[in-house]
Amino acid sequence: MSRTRKIIAAVAVAVTLFSGAAMAVDFGDLIGVIGGGLVVGALGGQINDFINTVTFNRGVGTDEETKVIPIVSVGSGTSIGAAQVAGPKAAVEKVKAVAELAVSFRDRIGVRILIPIDSANPLERFRRVQQVGVSAVIDYKL
Repeated sequence: MSRTRKIIAAVAVAVTLFSGAAMAVDFGDLIGVIGGGLVVGALGGQINDFINTVTFNRGVGTDEETKVIPIVSVGSGTSIGAAQVAGPKAAVEKVKAVAELAVSFRDRIGVRILIPIDSANPLERFRRVQQVGVSAVIDYKL
């Protein structure tokens, strides 16, 4: 059994064992998180090439290194999407995820702050990777 399948099986067992009547588990969200991570892992290179081709054909490509990585929500560690980052090759290689901080400005304006970080799990330790920026945000339908 592959590592990915083992992780999915472990999550499914844990959810089944620990979801009682008092806990409402949205399986759609769970499948979306797992599926999103799998999509980024399996198709990240192809999505990256697609974005680079589209931007190059429209005259707005980059000469810097790019890659597609997961977006994780700081505070929960949940994978919620994907982003393309761009920058010098050595810096891009250090990026493992993009952390998202969702905040509001003056209670009326929603702000999504996207920060390239050196860890796929922001619940642990992480640092911002300097010289790297987010060049695209990837959404997928469930």
